[in-house]
Amino acid sequence: MDLERIKQAVKRFLRQTRSRYCRVFLLVSLVVGSVLIGGYAFRSLRAHTIAADWLNVHLRTPLLYWINTNPILYDSKSDDINLIIERNHMDPAFQGSHSIMGSGPLRVHAMNPRYFTNNSGKAILLAGSHFWDNLQDSGTTTQLPYLFNYSTWLDFLQSHNHNVFRLWTWEQARWVVESPADYRWTPLPYRRTGPGNALDGGLKFDLTQFNQTYFDRLRSRVIEAGNRGLYVSVMLFNGWSTSYPKGSYQAANPWAGHPFNASNNINNINGDPNGDNSGSETHTLAIPAITALQDAYVRKVIDTVNDLDNVLYEISNESDGSAGNTSWQYHMINLIKTYEASKPKQHPVGMTVAWPNGNNSDLFNSPADWVSPNGDLNNPPVATGQKVILADTDHLCGICGDRGWVWKSFTRGENPLFMDQYDDSYKLEGGGYNLNNPTDVSLRRNLGYIRNYANRINLVAMTPRGDLASSGYALANAVASGGEYLVYLPNGGSVTVNLSATPGTLTVEWFNPSTGATLNGGTVTGGTSRTLTAPFSGDAVLYVYFSNKN
Repeated sequence: MDLERIKQAVKRFLRQTRSRYCRVFLLVSLVVGSVLIGGYAFRSLRAHTIAADWLNVHLRTPLLYWINTNPILYDSKSDDINLIIERNHMDPAFQGSHSIMGSGPLRVHAMNPRYFTNNSGKAILLAGSHFWDNLQDSGTTTQLPYLFNYSTWLDFLQSHNHNVFRLWTWEQARWVVESPADYRWTPLPYRRTGPGNALDGGLKFDLTQFNQTYFDRLRSRVIEAGNRGLYVSVMLFNGWSTSYPKGSYQAANPWAGHPFNASNNINNINGDPNGDNSGSETHTLAIPAITALQDAYVRKVIDTVNDLDNVLYEISNESDGSAGNTSWQYHMINLIKTYEASKPKQHPVGMTVAWPNGNNSDLFNSPADWVSPNGDLNNPPVATGQKVILADTDHLCGICGDRGWVWKSFTRGENPLFMDQYDDSYKLEGGGYNLNNPTDVSLRRNLGYIRNYANRINLVAMTPRGDLASSGYALANAVASGGEYLVYLPNGGSVTVNLSATPGTLTVEWFNPSTGATLNGGTVTGGTSRTLTAPFSGDAVLYVYFSNKN
């Protein structure tokens, strides 16, 4: 049952009462009564259970989710229902996080290919954050074992209303280019059987035997995330595990800890045929024996998570850019699509920009469904819909970003992702990160705020229309009936919005991204350009919409 139809039906009967508590009572009665009546309409207990389950999925769950995310406030001066959210957006009780298992895999939305959709048919904005150690146990010899508290981290994401993250993989067992510290990871995809020891001191790898512990953990973590309403971008390979040096980073050599290093496996596999102490060749098609091993690994990952709805695939994080790497990534994308074609479910496949020497044209010319390009953090490109863009600070500027970037990215039609240092356990460049620094705290919150708006607006009809706003940042559906304009003012103050396409009385709403407060801005007459001024200082968000929309 379509949620919009439910909302319209509920709104009609809510207009019959002015008591919020009475309306809540009526809503609960409607849900419970529907379940009971629907169930007892059948004569057998099994039929009753089936009916109750159907109503729970198709009526109760979406209705309560809508109530949680859109508390209904009655305007005693009119018969309209205000869906202006006047609450603490960060209260986890109101996040409406719910399992997305059973919603179907994501696919590019045919009507607005800037976004994904699922079985709901709605455009879905992906917005979230990620952290380097969210799959494997890691740490230095003085910290081991560092056991990442995954459930606590998911709580953290949910509390900020995020709905996607990258699940990082590290291909090496030891050493990173950013630090001389004795850094290690476990588990890895291959079993360590020996005979003999690898360069990191552990047993050598047998590349013909998968380590089931790795794949069991991968599956369990994707499932737990899906039950929390989170999509997972499963990273298959990592360019920071193979290359030395990596750009200007050369504190230690991760290739020395890689299973494809000739000194680390019992299978006579050598991923460094030119002997330069770097395994960047493994992220090309130059060594057929290694490509065959990688193909088998990718198929194993697919076998592990194919039946789950909340999966996206990412080929590799920042492999060294080259024509050979581009061909390798295209090969892997096509492998996934071909292999999944024979499976029950098909999932989006992504390509993230290479580093160093990455070229965005390789992404947009690829067979990938989604891409993460490099670019200008302060002036994001306008998403055309050629690919779904997951704009990731990781590839834009590394350790960076603020809430202004979140809104700029959103109003340019992108899906923003933040590379978060979280609990500082990775100790990037020595550590010392403060989780509660004001810039990152505000950034995380605003990733959740844009999701609130994405769920309120008719996102599938919205396109980047910076030309309609003097600030240059706007999503709009510039039509006569049902028009909507969501405008970001990076510097606050006043903005002129061209409302020529939408005549009549329009509702004005202001949102303060610094505080999370929503303010009623009254109404304005459309059909022409209007200049509106934010009622508070600092950056601001303006939402103008056709008055009968809600």
